[in-house]
Amino acid sequence: MADTPPHILAIKLGALGDFVQALGPFAAIRRHHAAARITLLTTPPYADFAAASPYFDSIAIDERPKPWRISAWLGLRRRLLSGGFSRIYDLQTSDRSSLYFRLFWPRSAPEWSGIAAGCSHPHANPRRDFLHTIERQAEQLAAAGIASVQPPDLSWAKADVARFALPPRFALIAPGGAVHRPNKRWSDDHYAQLATRLADAGVTPVLLGQASEAPLLVRIRAAAPGAVSLAGQTTLLDVVGLARRAAVAVGNDTGPMHLATTAGAPSLVLYSEESDPALCAQRGPSVTILRKPRLSELSVDEVAAATLRVMRPAVQ
Repeated sequence: MADTPPHILAIKLGALGDFVQALGPFAAIRRHHAAARITLLTTPPYADFAAASPYFDSIAIDERPKPWRISAWLGLRRRLLSGGFSRIYDLQTSDRSSLYFRLFWPRSAPEWSGIAAGCSHPHANPRRDFLHTIERQAEQLAAAGIASVQPPDLSWAKADVARFALPPRFALIAPGGAVHRPNKRWSDDHYAQLATRLADAGVTPVLLGQASEAPLLVRIRAAAPGAVSLAGQTTLLDVVGLARRAAVAVGNDTGPMHLATTAGAPSLVLYSEESDPALCAQRGPSVTILRKPRLSELSVDEVAAATLRVMRPAVQ
C-alpha cells in the first residue's frame, strides 16, 4: 500500500488585497510540498478563485463563527483535528487564526507557521508589522524553511470577458472601498469628472464594484454618461481578465486594484493617510501611487494627468 501523502493546511481568510498578496506564498508552499495534499481554509468570497488556482487540492470554508456559537467552534475544532495535518501555515496571522492553534488542545498541535504563542515555527520578528505584507509573509515562510517566495502571479487565471462587449480601448475604475473607512475613497464627483475626461479622450471608463456598490456606480455613471457600470457582474477572475486588456486602471486603495496591478494593468492607486503604501501598496509591473493626507486634496487635474502618463499607448 502506497504511503499516504502528507496533508498541509494553509489559512488565509481575507481581505481581497491580502489574499492577492498571498499568492506568492501559496505558490511557494506548493513548490515546497510538491507531493503533499494541500488544503486552503478561507472564506466564501475567495473559494472559487482559490479553487481555480494550481496551488490547492481542496478548499475548506471558514464561516468565522461568532464567539457565542459554541457548536460552530466545536465543529471547526473537529475539522482541524480530523484533518491529519502535518503542518499548518497561518498566513492570516490574526488573533482569530492564532486561536485556531489553541483548538488542538489537549492534543499536540501539528507543526505551525505563524504567530501563535508556542507554535513550532514562529515568525518572531518583533517588527513584523512594519514590513510590507509581501516581505512579511516571505520572512514568515523563511522561518519555516521555505527560502524562496516569488511575487504574486496570475498567469494561471482564465476568464472569458467577451460577454461584457467592451470596446478595444477602456479604463478600469475602482471607486469603492470599505464602507467603514470613507477616508480611503476619492469623491464620487471627482471620479465622474475623471470618467468624463477619459471618455472625451476616446477611452471608455468601466466602473468596477460589488453589487452593494451599485448605487455609487450609478451616481458616477449618471454624471458621466460615457461610462459603463459592471457593478455586481464580475468575478475575481473576470477582474483579472479585464485588467489584462485595460489601457489603465485607476482606483482607491482597495482589493480590485490589487488584482489589476498583479494582472499587469498600468495602474494608478490613490492613497490617503488612512493607509500606508509602505505596508500594503499594490505590487505589479507598472504601479504609480498618488498620496495626500486627505484624498480631497487630490485634484481631478492631477489624477487625470497621472492617468494619461501611465496609460498604455494606443495601438496604431
